Amino acid sequence: MNIWITVKSLGKRKPALAKQAAELPETTHTLRQLIENMVALQVKVLQDKKQQAELLAFLMPDEIETQGATGKVGFGAVYNEGAPDLDSAMETAITAYEDGLYKVFLNDEELQELDNSVVIQDGDNVVFVRFTMLAGRLW
Repeated sequence: MNIWITVKSLGKRKPALAKQAAELPETTHTLRQLIENMVALQVKVLQDKKQQAELLAFLMPDEIETQGATGKVGFGAVYNEGAPDLDSAMETAITAYEDGLYKVFLNDEELQELDNSVVIQDGDNVVFVRFTMLAGRLW
């Protein structure tokens, strides 16, 4: 099933990532499975990106405009040589959700319980809102 994913960070007007299509397995029935499937998808994208390293990287003007709209222009290089561990990444994402570091919304409704049943249909909008910890000192 195809859904639309948006990642936002509070305090920023534009989303960190513009709306992107993602394909989820039909077996996604809980928030926990949704998070795990999204992590698996992102790990696969990272591994694919590492394999497609270009010898000579350059950007065309339309690519610069497109990337500029999302707030970051880059060559897409992956500098970390280590391979991500999928199980560890899934566990970290679940722990981060339980700790309140991000929220998940399905069609403008917040998903709160990790193991409650969720009905996700083709074309639904899923939004991940990442919270930023503020650092500073009290005077």
